Amino acid sequence: MAFDGIAISAIVNELQILISGRIDKITQPEKDEVVIAIRAKGANHRVLLSCNASYPRLHFTEKSKENPLVAPMFCMALRKHLQGGRIVSIVQLGLERIVHINIEAHNEMGDLTKKTLILEVMGRHSNIILIDGAGVIDSIKHISLGMSSRPVLPGRPYISPPMQDKKDPFELDEATFTKPFDYVGISKASAERIGESFSDFYEVMTDVKKANFTPFIYFSSKENPQTFGFFKREIFGQEHIQGFDSASRMVEFFYASKDTGDRIKQKSADLRKLVGNLIARAVKKADLQERTLQEIAGRDELRLFGELITANIYAIKQGDKAISVQNFYEENMPFVSIELNQQKNPAENAQIYFKKYSKQKRTAQALDVQMEQNAQELMYLEAVMQSIEQAENVADLAQIRAELAEEGFVKKRPQGSKKQQKESTSKPMRFLSEGYEILVGKNNKQNDELLRIADKDDIWLHTKNIPGSHVIVRTKGDEISQKTLEAAVNLAAYYSKGKESSMVAVDYCPRKNVKKPKSAKPGMVIYETYKTAFVTPDEGKVNELK
Repeated sequence: MAFDGIAISAIVNELQILISGRIDKITQPEKDEVVIAIRAKGANHRVLLSCNASYPRLHFTEKSKENPLVAPMFCMALRKHLQGGRIVSIVQLGLERIVHINIEAHNEMGDLTKKTLILEVMGRHSNIILIDGAGVIDSIKHISLGMSSRPVLPGRPYISPPMQDKKDPFELDEATFTKPFDYVGISKASAERIGESFSDFYEVMTDVKKANFTPFIYFSSKENPQTFGFFKREIFGQEHIQGFDSASRMVEFFYASKDTGDRIKQKSADLRKLVGNLIARAVKKADLQERTLQEIAGRDELRLFGELITANIYAIKQGDKAISVQNFYEENMPFVSIELNQQKNPAENAQIYFKKYSKQKRTAQALDVQMEQNAQELMYLEAVMQSIEQAENVADLAQIRAELAEEGFVKKRPQGSKKQQKESTSKPMRFLSEGYEILVGKNNKQNDELLRIADKDDIWLHTKNIPGSHVIVRTKGDEISQKTLEAAVNLAAYYSKGKESSMVAVDYCPRKNVKKPKSAKPGMVIYETYKTAFVTPDEGKVNELK
């Protein structure tokens, strides 16, 4: 469901508790969102305003995000003009996707001034704007005249977005009623579930006026939230419905994984490109090495020709183009035809074949080493890509970047930089099953750390022959149950490249059977005396352990 006028109405109704509240703190954790901390009615509240192109929204938030070390300019402007101010009113313009937060605050001279913080929810055109009277003070997105006929720039007059060419849903007339989507603030998704009849739409709009909302999320399956709604009449299947006592909690729950996933994907784009290019290079190198190996596969024949020329040296004359001699190395001694260089004598011809053989033999020996190194590097890089895929936050990405720097794939950042310090906040995932702790590494450095801290009788698990997380079950010296082992096997399969596959093979053994070879890359190990389990990854079982 789109965050339409109905959704905004439900949220704005909840935000009324903030009236007369004092603004304590303002942060801008992302380039397109602001969080305002407000003290109201004896309690602390935090409000998120987002103009993200994909998920613009407004609601109370209970989540904390890491803030940039240096506040963005828009955040500084908000702090200057609004911090310490008092919320006067929070108003939605009709059922439009526009909210005005009116604030009274003292300026630098101590005079009381009125400011308005505006959230415009318009897809990729969404914006957060601070105005003073009719003029723009600043906006999170600057829109020039060349970009739009409605510029939004500091110092320019604020012009409201053009109103939609739709009917006012609060002035319903059965005689002129058409369809719900023809009314302001009603998205297509809402219109489809409200129903086509006037009576259905009238009842919904009556509920909106009375703020009679019943927030819920509809799940297409047990784990996948598909859409959300605000009225009981929208519910179309009780088995996959989760109700909420707050519209804000419902909206935050619905968008949490979607928004976070998108942002991490954006922030990891450079790492994905880098590692993707390195993988492509390693694959190309492997192909070239394989072709070279095939080209020199007949090198033993070169040595044979040299030996046969030497054995028949007195029967060969300089100037011969070729000779036909018996191959006495084979049982039936078949005749073999050997080309000769007419400019060389028989001994020199023999040396030509011996030298070619020796060169190709050295090439083959070098290729054996190079192909093994390249195979190890490819395996490592695919494991790194898997780590990027399952990164959950900036700290995870920082740790992966630091690992790549240590391996020489990217430049190292200055020692002790703030970005380096972030990586220390990234820790392995932790789950519990029947009181036993199960740890899951999110990248190769964490995988190595798990190996280091695990006791010899703890259980180590990893998917067979595909990139994935190392998993450790802290057994406390006990023999764990089949249920806990199955939980760990599922985690190993779920946090691997086989996440979307069926019947994924997972190897497991005591930690003491796992070794890390000297000079091996992060996350690379060898193991022996193990068992293999097969499982189809189940996200539901993963969530049960959280």
